[in-house]
Amino acid sequence: MGRDRRHPAGPGPWAHWLPTLLVLALVAAAFAAHRFEWGPRYLGWSDDDPTSDPAAVAPPAGLELPAWSPPPPVATATAPAATSAAAVEAVLAKGLRNKTLGKHVVAAVGDLGGDGAVWTHQDDQFLPASTTKLLTSVAALAALGPDARFTTRVVRGAGPREIVLVGGGDPYLSSKPLTPEERAATYPARSDVVTLARAVAGGLTGRKPVSVAYDDSLFSGPTNNPMWRADYVPDDIVSPITALWVDRGASPTGFGRSDDPSLTAAATFASALAKTGVKVVGTPTRVVAAPGAVELASVESAPVSQIVERVLDVSDNEAAEVLAHHVGLAVSGDGSFTGGAAGVISTLQALGVETGTDVVHDGSGLSRLNRLSPGTLVQVLQVAARPERPELRTLITGLPVAGFTGSLTNRFSAAGVDALGDVRAKTGTLSGVSSLAGVVAGRDGTDMVFVLAVDKTGKALESEVEAALDRLAADLAACRCGSG
Repeated sequence: MGRDRRHPAGPGPWAHWLPTLLVLALVAAAFAAHRFEWGPRYLGWSDDDPTSDPAAVAPPAGLELPAWSPPPPVATATAPAATSAAAVEAVLAKGLRNKTLGKHVVAAVGDLGGDGAVWTHQDDQFLPASTTKLLTSVAALAALGPDARFTTRVVRGAGPREIVLVGGGDPYLSSKPLTPEERAATYPARSDVVTLARAVAGGLTGRKPVSVAYDDSLFSGPTNNPMWRADYVPDDIVSPITALWVDRGASPTGFGRSDDPSLTAAATFASALAKTGVKVVGTPTRVVAAPGAVELASVESAPVSQIVERVLDVSDNEAAEVLAHHVGLAVSGDGSFTGGAAGVISTLQALGVETGTDVVHDGSGLSRLNRLSPGTLVQVLQVAARPERPELRTLITGLPVAGFTGSLTNRFSAAGVDALGDVRAKTGTLSGVSSLAGVVAGRDGTDMVFVLAVDKTGKALESEVEAALDRLAADLAACRCGSG
């Protein structure tokens, strides 16, 4: 019989390759275990054996190694050059004579680090407009701390089924949660009364109706600053300032501002609570919550540092006033326009800023009775830039960037490329008033703070005045102003 070829009797011709194939398989497995870390993951191996660590291997006997010493620096560090007053004057002289700027032109330039003298042009007080927000912001960072937050609470009221919405002075409390798209485009983050209402509803027991009251007593005094123009609040230029509002005091109609932001916020909260299924009776009434009242729920604002960034970026008048009221509370317990202005000045003085005879009546700069010297703004910027005061740094990082962000997004287009992305400054604008105060790096790397302000421009077009100031700031960006 012939052999059955399906069942060979012998090992066959491939048998002598078997050892080689096994070796190759083991090599491949070892490579894979090493390459893809299968050993530590799946096989229980340890790749953290201290005995095989190169640092744990003793040097050969008799080997002597020299003691380690740090290498010498590649180059000798040099101190930044001080600003040359002569160079600054030379580069700004022509622009300061521009008749578009009007009859009163104030300028000051100094070193970012505060070294050396400050060069000035017409060193007298001026109407600062929104550059006042620099004072308010640095005072808030110093007096409150950059990480402080403001809490909106709901507590139990005097009656068994009364609840009280207590305003904590959150300038950006919202009437409703932001959509995912809105959250991605909104800074800083917002708390809202709908989320607060849902949290309260979850903690209420039974199905009995509740009444809603509200407490906005954190702030005191008038809600309309008597040092403002009489038409600012009635004409919806600015909201009445209270410790409890939603959407920065906007009217619930979607047009203009609310005449009573606290009541509007309470009504918005009550409506949100009713939508959760809680029966709400009556109209919200103003009360003062009892000290130590049981808290049902709360929401917190963004930290002060982020609020300051927003205030500086878009020149938010309402939020600036809220911050000033908080400063007044922190300094003297007086959360009013008067207490806030006094608190800002005293905080600046505690920081070493010489305020002289400066006069401040608000936190936003809307008052046309405010007066600042350019040296005050220079010192505020210099103090905020000091390495030993990191809590104030947001004042510098929050400044709008020329041609890119905030109130400077559409500025500097005709001022020259040197200023774009280099100049960072707070704007100030009122009728006949325009100013810039911020920081700039010169062409030679000299870091400077500057103030450029005019407050008697007459009939000159605002856009032309701003363009003239932009060119002056751009001249500093192009300047080799170091004294070295």
